[in-house]
Amino acid sequence: MQATSDPLPATTSGEMHRSLKTRHLTMIALGGSIGTGFLIASGSAIATAGPGGALLVYALMGVMVYFLMTSLGEMATFRPTTGSFVQYSTDYVDPALGFAMGWNYWFNWTITITVDAVSCGVVLNFWLPHVPSWVFTLGVFILITVINWLSVRSYGEMEYWLSLIKIVTIGLFIVIGLAIIIGIMGGHSAVGLHNFTYKQAPFVGGFPGLFAVFLVAGMSFQGTEMVGITAGESADPGHAVPKAIQSTFWRILIFYLLSIFVMACLLPYTDKNLLSQNVQDVAMSPFTIVFRRAGLAAAASVMNAVIFTALLSAANSGLYASTRMLYTQAKEGYAWRIFGYVNKRGIPIYAMVGTLAVSLLVFLTQFLGPAAYSYLIAASGLSGFIAWLGIAVAHYRFRRAFLKQGHQLSELKYRALLFPFGPLFAFGLCLIAVAGQNVDAFIHWNWESILITYMSVPLFLILFIYYKVKYKTHLIPLDQVKLR
Repeated sequence: MQATSDPLPATTSGEMHRSLKTRHLTMIALGGSIGTGFLIASGSAIATAGPGGALLVYALMGVMVYFLMTSLGEMATFRPTTGSFVQYSTDYVDPALGFAMGWNYWFNWTITITVDAVSCGVVLNFWLPHVPSWVFTLGVFILITVINWLSVRSYGEMEYWLSLIKIVTIGLFIVIGLAIIIGIMGGHSAVGLHNFTYKQAPFVGGFPGLFAVFLVAGMSFQGTEMVGITAGESADPGHAVPKAIQSTFWRILIFYLLSIFVMACLLPYTDKNLLSQNVQDVAMSPFTIVFRRAGLAAAASVMNAVIFTALLSAANSGLYASTRMLYTQAKEGYAWRIFGYVNKRGIPIYAMVGTLAVSLLVFLTQFLGPAAYSYLIAASGLSGFIAWLGIAVAHYRFRRAFLKQGHQLSELKYRALLFPFGPLFAFGLCLIAVAGQNVDAFIHWNWESILITYMSVPLFLILFIYYKVKYKTHLIPLDQVKLR
């Protein structure tokens, strides 16, 4: 579908409301990135690459995310828009890239909504095992629909408090863990750094082990880019976006590295509990084990409640992000124009209904058989990395076009550091992370495993090539780039 220039009549469509504050943006970025992947599966990084390998990969991924977020911050403060990096890809690079990026990101979050809602049902079965999990799943769908239907402010407030629960939990985990390490709590002598030199530690598995951890670490950080999407509904994007990006990056990096350090000190990389990657394994989560060692008898119930809030937060954010992305696709002419309609409360209501309809269809596929549902999940596996690649390319082109057209860097409200190293470094590391997701499948030439792992890549390329061939788009010359 080719972009159209005809806007929706003003009488039929309202405007997006700029009602998100700095505290909302900060918590939205934090909430989107601190999810169950970190609360449950982060220990697998230590088991796979050892304590030193896990810390190294998370630090590298954190630096890469820093450059990506500062790149996004520079563009979002210069031109705040709900379309964020999809809009920037369209105007600064090639409309075909924007088309493919938008549908890729929408598809990813639409499936993520379902995955998180289904996981909520599984988590609630911890307390109510006799109630079918699909009942809880539908309840989550209804709840996030009401939250997003009311107003963007209600979404922001919900994310603020849900994210605060996760942050407090991780903060307590770090404090209690450090106390156990030095012997203040836990009823044992100081643990110290013994597990960092246990057997093959600190580095285990060589480069294949490091490659394998890239996906776990990358998934843990994904969601931080959502702050760019919220810029279009921020009350003061010039101030709020840079502040949210800077504070979010440092908090996440500190939380992640300190949490993994605590896990690595208290549990050797050979501990089977580190391999837990399922929400049903809450009793085996490293967080649960540490809290239990500190004397918290209800550790499993507490962590189950925290994991539920993390999943609810992710589903809530997923509906917000995918709704705004479908709205943007419609405004660009990449989707039916009806999805660009905004009601009086500032909600793209038809985009939200359309997204929910697809998410519910994805949910129903699991009743047809596990294969279809599994393949749909696999199809969105690398979508987050593809979005990051797009951010790096868009920023590189934006800065070059900005200077080419005679502008001065002093005109920018916020300036990303170390250009062009930042976006180039992020782009290169993202490519490595994508290519190295399943090296063993290529070594043993396992076609099914390759397809499941990399399915999102050919889907993205098909979208890109389709639009480029059909509408004969090309890389926009720097002097013709539409900066605003």
